[in-house]
Amino acid sequence: MLKSVQLGNSGLRVSQLCLGTMNFGIPGRGHQGDWTLTTDEARPIFQAAIEHGLNYFDCADIYGLGASEEVVGALLRELLPRDEYVLATKVSMPMGRGANQGGLSRKHIIEGVEGSLKRLGLDYIDHLVIHRHPHGIPGQAQAPIEETLEALHDLVKAGKVMYLGGSSMFAWQFAELQLTAQMNNWTKFVSMQNHYNLVYREEEREMNPYCAKTGVALTPWSPLARGILAGTYQGGFGGGSTNRSQGQDVKRTESLYHGDHVFPVAERVIEIAAKYEKTPAQIAVAWLMNKPEVTAPIVGVSKVAQLTDLVAAAEVVIEAEDMAYLEALYQPVDNLLSIGSS
Repeated sequence: MLKSVQLGNSGLRVSQLCLGTMNFGIPGRGHQGDWTLTTDEARPIFQAAIEHGLNYFDCADIYGLGASEEVVGALLRELLPRDEYVLATKVSMPMGRGANQGGLSRKHIIEGVEGSLKRLGLDYIDHLVIHRHPHGIPGQAQAPIEETLEALHDLVKAGKVMYLGGSSMFAWQFAELQLTAQMNNWTKFVSMQNHYNLVYREEEREMNPYCAKTGVALTPWSPLARGILAGTYQGGFGGGSTNRSQGQDVKRTESLYHGDHVFPVAERVIEIAAKYEKTPAQIAVAWLMNKPEVTAPIVGVSKVAQLTDLVAAAEVVIEAEDMAYLEALYQPVDNLLSIGSS
């Protein structure tokens, strides 16, 4: 059974794991359409999550172009009272071809949240995450950060959003947002959803220490490196063994993970998993959960058995020497934000 932990320096409590919901929606709709699960296929996963004490769910408007929010909202309304779960969703990615259908302008933030609430069937969002920095989406207008922060604050004061979070940006950008909010008495961010796992550790340089120092919760995405650390790829990107790793998503995976260390590190995960009599996925997630600055990794699953497997990772304590062994082969790579977007 998962425990509840405090989300950074806020009063909000969430489960030790967060269920990512990118793969729930309408098959064929959105960039992940070839590995999407329908409402009926997702229901057992949500039921299992609840049974294991998982009460924290992460969504985004862009997932399935709104379809994920429709499925997630319907299932949560069906399965749990409103005060028994914490739902995060995101705003900023383009939802259409219109000039103002993306970004973090006041117009799109307000319209985006209204659209999310309608799709979710809810009156408020527990945790609204800006999907990237206001200047971090190629092709979108670079809204002044003051415009973005005040619009977010207004939504909090209107009761439509309870807490704010950020995702994947440079540490200096996040610090600038936090300090600007503080100087204007606007709502600050309580979490950072960043890209962090055993084969992409560039966040250890600045973002992770900054968040740990300032009481911001870390909720890393892609803890399994899109299946690499779970053994989905058999030694290379051409060896995918799942619908996701054999479909169009493999291109996205290749764009994220560079360097000669990637698959040798994955092999060490398999080695340590055998030593602890655990699965590679459990070890990869346990490595994150053994980091004191990490609050709740975001995990994505397509089967109940995968969820049960990852819940058990919360009980795994990896010895210091094995943590070091898992980390030893890592080679620094270009920060993905410096060459495009993460």
